Amino acid sequence: MTAPSQAPAPSRGGRWIDHWDPEDETFWNETGEKVARRNLIFSVLSEHIGFSIWTLWSVMVLFMGPEYGLTPADKFFIVSMATLVGAIVRVPYTFAVAIFGGRNWTIVSASLLLLPTIAAFIVMEPGTSFTTFLLCAMLAGIGGGNFASSMTNINAFFPLRKKGWALGLNAGGGNIGVPVVQLVGLAVIGASAGPRVLLGIYIPCIIVAAVLAALYMDNISSVKNDTGAAKEAAKDAHTWIMSFLYIGTFGSFIGYSFAFGLVLQTQFGRTPLESAYVTFIGPLLGSLIRPVGGWLADRYGGAKITLWNFVAMAAATGVIVMASMQESLALFTTAFIILFVLTGLGNGSTYKMIPGIFQTKATAMGLEGEEAASYGRRLSGASMGLIGAVGALGGLGINLAFRQSFLSVGSGTGAFVAFLAFYGVCFVVTWAVYLRRPAAQAPATAEASQAKAQLSYAEV
Repeated sequence: MTAPSQAPAPSRGGRWIDHWDPEDETFWNETGEKVARRNLIFSVLSEHIGFSIWTLWSVMVLFMGPEYGLTPADKFFIVSMATLVGAIVRVPYTFAVAIFGGRNWTIVSASLLLLPTIAAFIVMEPGTSFTTFLLCAMLAGIGGGNFASSMTNINAFFPLRKKGWALGLNAGGGNIGVPVVQLVGLAVIGASAGPRVLLGIYIPCIIVAAVLAALYMDNISSVKNDTGAAKEAAKDAHTWIMSFLYIGTFGSFIGYSFAFGLVLQTQFGRTPLESAYVTFIGPLLGSLIRPVGGWLADRYGGAKITLWNFVAMAAATGVIVMASMQESLALFTTAFIILFVLTGLGNGSTYKMIPGIFQTKATAMGLEGEEAASYGRRLSGASMGLIGAVGALGGLGINLAFRQSFLSVGSGTGAFVAFLAFYGVCFVVTWAVYLRRPAAQAPATAEASQAKAQLSYAEV
């Protein structure tokens, strides 16, 4: 066991930490927990603002009345492109933590948020071309990358027994940037102020987040030096299985966050202010519940919580389809908000599964103690960026499905039927890979360890 005195206490200047062993309870209690929590706080702040900027155009399109000359399909396409870029940049943002260090990259990624914010401030007025709006929305997509780098960084700070709650809190605090920007947008619309007021609020917030990251965050040397883990994670089948499941949870959350207001406007004829009054509720509750999903996964097993969460998501979607066909705004809105809550719960449980899966694999490979814990941190941290990127593409699919559904049948009903079927597939995959016994395929290990590993997956 490593004595606390051997672990240099990181300074507030953010120097590199050369020794980091959160699985050592003595180290964690006397040194590690305080440092990890400090980094978590400022990681959440930067990620929170990143989410707000990423989903900025879900609010901006509410300002864009007939004078802007855009159709509902144009608006869905604008928010779709923001979603697409946000998903793509998650991959390099994950690698950036290993190359530059978690603290260093948080400073850079927070500062980069000034680019889309200032660009939107300049062009947001009638007469601007559709192409210009589209490019600005794509630029805002870089805010989506902050999630991947933040989760990869925080994953390295916490022990396995704390990861569900810590990752859920980190992600939930970031996700809540979605309803916050929508609430700020509601206040701006309600005050009859222009969209530039909304943008002007965020510019100083971005600067503050970057400065605080510089002052109070730290880098972990072992993460910086481990650039090969991403290649290993990309070769592991579980990375892509979890990516698929994350499309169903986070992809739904971010896709619905972009689309909710537009659906209310287009399908039910709500005004911008009427839409804004309810648009933020679903993302807010979905964000707040995410740490609970992580906590439930810590206690009962992520696979079990994820499995039954998909059942509940399918049921809520079925109610939405019925409400959409009956043109019942009250039932539609209520069921949609419940679906948001379930996406947040599933976000927490699926992300908890990731470190558990790779820890189980390490045990099945015959690794023990710190060696097993180190392997689990390496692979789970590297895989999170890939999983987050693929999962975010679900948001693109949702907005494109809505666009096509409105073009084809004039409502979102067709899209919701497709989502319902997809949640059914997610249920089957979760059960078949992580809960079915003993037929599910374990990772490539010694034959004597395969049964033990598969049984353990039910608890990830």
